[in-house]
This record gives sequence, structure tokens and C-alpha cells, in this order.
Amino acid sequence: MTIRMIGASIVCVMVGLFISASAGQADTDGVVAFAEPRPGAAVLTGAEPDSILISREFYSRSDEAILLGAGALGDPGTRKRVAAAAGEKHVPVLTVRPKTVHSVDEELRRLGVQRVVRVGEIDGLDDRRSSIDLEGLRGNPRPRTGEPIVMVARGTPMDATLTARSAGRVVEVPVPDPRAGTDAVAAVSGASPTTAIRAVGPAFGDDKVFAARVDQARRTPELPGGGQIVFPGRRMVALYGSPDAPALGPLGRQGIEASIDRVRRLAADYQRVSAEPVIPAFEIIATVASSEPGEGARYTNMLDPAVLRPWVEAAGRAGVYVTLDLQPGRMDFLEQARRYADLLALPHVGLALDPEWRLKPDQVHLTQIGSVEADEVNRTSEWLAGLVRDRGLPQKLFVLHQFDAGMLAQRKNIITDRPELQVVLHADGHGTPPVKMETWRRLLDDLPAGVWMGWKNFYTEDKPTFSPATTMAVAPTPWFVSYQ
Repeated sequence: MTIRMIGASIVCVMVGLFISASAGQADTDGVVAFAEPRPGAAVLTGAEPDSILISREFYSRSDEAILLGAGALGDPGTRKRVAAAAGEKHVPVLTVRPKTVHSVDEELRRLGVQRVVRVGEIDGLDDRRSSIDLEGLRGNPRPRTGEPIVMVARGTPMDATLTARSAGRVVEVPVPDPRAGTDAVAAVSGASPTTAIRAVGPAFGDDKVFAARVDQARRTPELPGGGQIVFPGRRMVALYGSPDAPALGPLGRQGIEASIDRVRRLAADYQRVSAEPVIPAFEIIATVASSEPGEGARYTNMLDPAVLRPWVEAAGRAGVYVTLDLQPGRMDFLEQARRYADLLALPHVGLALDPEWRLKPDQVHLTQIGSVEADEVNRTSEWLAGLVRDRGLPQKLFVLHQFDAGMLAQRKNIITDRPELQVVLHADGHGTPPVKMETWRRLLDDLPAGVWMGWKNFYTEDKPTFSPATTMAVAPTPWFVSYQ
């Protein structure tokens, strides 16, 4: 009798466990939600809204979805609750507008959606589906296979970002490029060969371009501050000058370590008024304009690369970016740049051209403002871009100094879209604030596409020297600021 009762009890317990397990499974009833996208890198693009493209890529079915009316996420509290629900319950989020009603309805049918959360005013959809609130979502189980990586750029619609986050790991980048930022580089570098890596939107390029950039992100050293694209993921603040030459600028007024400490403090001052990370930098004058003709009557003194190397290497270890500044006299910019190829082959070193000190064959310094033809600038940038490609380097700064219109002859013909380089036009105007701002406005006129603006503050020639807050209030806000 006792044995029979124990046996009966065991049966009852087993039945109870089975019923309990069955009840638990009802929370994800009949849902095998996630598709298995093909491994590797690809771009999601098409005529339909981004959220639908993402849903098609990653969901095979879902009993539930979150539907948004136009402007439904305008309230921060609502946006936070919807984001939390989508991420925790793993359901797609789709926005319903007059132009998207048909596409959304088709996607809901494909998914087999039976229950929807409606947020905001939604018109035109089949109302036969049951309405639930966010708390009533049963949700889908997490994907059983490896979590896909989804890259979204600034400006990606919120419903697309939330749908991507519900199905995988979202990486937001400041520009549509997998090399733009530490998070993106770390994500693709740590991904296995079987991981699906997707980018949302045509701005990332086609599949071939995106896949090539993912491969570059995996193999290329990062810049100070992270990532392999210079801007807009950081701003830079630099000390200008030449080693052991205090008359040429603040960089030469102290030794290497003291210069690093000084520029770090300067960058920290700017960080207080910048939304972007501020990276310390050196702008080192590698070739110095000379009043004496010197060897070959070239009116320039070229510093031995061995003299600069300790500065450049110490800067790299300290997370300080470096640009090598050329004042070529009667020499060609390209001829001088080649002299420093070994230093420019380092991932944290860029190049700056100062046309004020570029002389024609019959000119000497300080009797006129120097100038350079667009063709010479383009030949120099072509060589530098080739160095980046051949050495597998991250994007480099290519700085062009200017304060007078004639310094960059045929400026509109300067090539500014080489992907290996980020071109900065460095405004070198000095004086009172109205004079500096007038120079700034003149340089902005007919600015070539693809150019980022730089600004110079002078300790002795500005009346007064702009503070970090005043400098950052200049419009457009400069991305590269140097101190002379």
C-alpha cells in the first residue's frame, strides 16, 4: 500500500512537472523565430523601410510585433520602454505610415503575427490582430545560433535600430563605415568566420565595399582614440613647433615628456566643452623655412628624421597624434614628404603642407606670401594615399594651411575624396577676433566637398587668445585646433 501511494505520488509529480513545463512553453508558443543569415558581411538595402529589411533578414516568424505610429517615440519615457521591451522580448518593431502600410502588413503576414503592441495612432492596418500592451508581450527566445552584428549609422530610423537590437548585437558608428570607432573595430575583429555582419543602408556601400572595409577593420592598426577613420569620431588639439626651437612654437619650449603632459592638459580643457572625444596632438615642423639659401639655394632646412623619431615614437606610446609640417622653400612638397616616409608609415602620423613657405624659383621668404599649385598638392596626396594602402595603415590626416586666397592656387581642383586621407583646411588667421573670423569666413567660401576645418590659436599674436569655449563656439566647430 505504501509503495503504491509513493508510486502514485511520483506519477502526480511528473504530471505536474509536465503541465508546468507545457505552461512555460506557452510563453513562446509555436515560435521558431530567428532565421539563419549567411555568414560574412553584407549590406541591407532596398525600397522597403530599413526595419522591414532587418526583420526579413533575421526573423523567420514571430507571433508578436510592436507597431509604432508616426512620432510615437517622441516621448523619452515611451522610447525607453519600447526599446527595453524590444530588446528583452526579441520582437520586431515596425513604424506604420501612410506610405508603409502595405509593406508593414505584408511583413506581419509573412511573420505570422497574431498579437501586436500599438504605440501611437495607427491607421490602415488589418485590425483583426489582437492588441496587447508592452507588459503583455510573451516574446521570442534568444537566437540559438551565434548573435549577428548589425551596424547602424547616425540617422538610422529608430524602429530599424530597435529591430536590429531585438535580433542581434547593434553597433552604432558616427559615419557609415565599420572602421569608424573602437566599438565597431572590436566587434568585427572579435567575430568568428561564421558570424553574420550586416550594415543598414546604402551609405555603407555595396556588399563588396562593405566586406572589404570589414576586412580592413580586422587587419589595420587603430588611431589614437580608437577606430581607423580620423573624423568625426574625435577632435584633435595640437601643440605646434619644432624640437629644441622655442622660437618656432610652444612644442619646442620643453622636452618630449613635458610636451606630452602640456598637450594632454590642453586636450582636457577642450574635452570639457566637446561632445566628441578630444585627442592630444603634435604638429611638428619637420622642414623649416630659412632666410639663408643653404645647399642648392632651396631656402629650407630639413630636420634629420632621426631627430624627430624619439618625439614621434613617444607621442605614439602616449596616444598623441602627430602631423609632420613641411615648409619647403624652393623644394617640392612631394620631394620633402618622401624624406619622411618611414615616419609617415607609422599609423599615428599624418602630413601638413604650409604653402606660405613654398617659393617660386626667383622668390625668397618674407617678401611675399608663398603659394602652391593644386597639381603639386594632388601629387603629394596621391603618394601619401599610396603609402596608406601599401602599408595597411589607418586613414591619415592631410592638412593644408591657409590664410590667404592665393596660397592654394586653384583650390577647387584639389582632390579631397581620397578614402585613405582626411583633408583638413587649417585656418591660420591671427589678430583680433573680428580679423580672425573674417579670415575664417573667407576660407569657408566655396570650400571643396570632403574638407574638414581646422583652426589655429596664437599665444602672442591673437588679441586675445581664444579660450577653448570660444574656439568651440566658432561655426562650424573646428575639428583640429593647434596652438602656436
